[in-house]
Amino acid sequence: MVSSKNHKSITRRSFLKQGAKIGTALLAAPWVIPASALGADGTTAPSNRLTLGFIGLGKMGMGHFGGCLNGSEVQVIAVCDVEALRLEIARKEVDRVYSKDGGPGGGCLAFHDFRELLAREDVDAVFICTPDHWHAIQSIEAAKAGKDIYCEKPMVHTIREGRAVVDAVRRYGRVFQTGSQQRSNYGGMFRQAAELVRNGRIGEIKAIHVQVGGPGEACYLPAQPVPEGLDWDFWVGPAPWRPFNDELCPAYHVGGFPNWRGYYDFGGGGLFDFGAHHFDIAQWALGMDDSGPVEIIPPDGKDYPRLTFIYANGVPMYHGGGRNDVEFIGTEGTIHVGRGSIGSEPASLLSEPLTPGELRLNRNKGHKEDWLNCIRTRQRPIADVEIGHRTASVCHLGFIAYTLKRPLKWDPVKEQFINDTEADRMLGYGMRSPWHL
Repeated sequence: MVSSKNHKSITRRSFLKQGAKIGTALLAAPWVIPASALGADGTTAPSNRLTLGFIGLGKMGMGHFGGCLNGSEVQVIAVCDVEALRLEIARKEVDRVYSKDGGPGGGCLAFHDFRELLAREDVDAVFICTPDHWHAIQSIEAAKAGKDIYCEKPMVHTIREGRAVVDAVRRYGRVFQTGSQQRSNYGGMFRQAAELVRNGRIGEIKAIHVQVGGPGEACYLPAQPVPEGLDWDFWVGPAPWRPFNDELCPAYHVGGFPNWRGYYDFGGGGLFDFGAHHFDIAQWALGMDDSGPVEIIPPDGKDYPRLTFIYANGVPMYHGGGRNDVEFIGTEGTIHVGRGSIGSEPASLLSEPLTPGELRLNRNKGHKEDWLNCIRTRQRPIADVEIGHRTASVCHLGFIAYTLKRPLKWDPVKEQFINDTEADRMLGYGMRSPWHL
């Protein structure tokens, strides 16, 4: 294992060494290498390309996969899924794209077990796009294997899992990007809102409203026959055993998103799904990327009509209400932002540019691009592992308050509830054998 100290920067020489390993394998195969593969036409030569593996080839996984296949600075060399058809479709697509114009097709590795993919020394970095209940185990194993990681949000399935992932990423010196891409994409509107709030343009913050769905529910779907080619036992993995139902894992040709997100064995409902996006923006704007609320109060029908998070500075954040996906209300104005729109009162808040002395948040080209650049520079990306953990923690805290139906006090430094052993027991759950962190 190379120490994190030696990973602070990646030099051309280290890329060439990595490329030499891949090149040896390429020479053993009867492939015709076009000039573009050598970088002669202005593209990046293989010795400087980052080699990628994909774990999970569902809706989000295939979206990232398609975007990376056409990237000149990366090369997809391995794919993994427990569903045979998805795996074969992805493998063939890699070979088709890379064999165009006489390129080296036929070289994509396909794995049923993610551990076999992670054991490959020629894989530099991985995308983890499996259901939420798998994220922690796969992220930790990827870090141990020396891979840099892009993991879909919410980053983890419990708060204790989140801290374990952070510890592993830091211990092994990996670059970790959480898929909370609103920090980077969508025309910079979320970043603009966070900058304005952080710079005091709306005055003292009085309240935040976050519009996301509710928590997940218990999974009691009826059993159906397991389709041929699907390893259902591996799909369930560390989660409590549930029989197959195509609502959880629909066939490849079915459009839309599967609904495993709606059940807390595997996901967490809208509270976790879009909460990992919108609570993330609220925490960013509050400057709470390394902290969280100190009190969580479920709706009581009287003083608290909505789930309420209260931060140490007294600012309340409400689950629901307001305008747009996230609304910030201050003493001197209001900003409300969503995917595709941003508004303010007064309107001039959005037209007045930041002064040279005001805070400017990271302005990158895109979420994946930020991650790839940080792999090369060994800097922390815009949605680093600690940020992903803290954002997921907000979702989990809300779920625990909804479940217990009583106010909770939280210590964001110790990451435990204050004098509440019942709530502390919900910070983590046992995993189905043989899986463990």
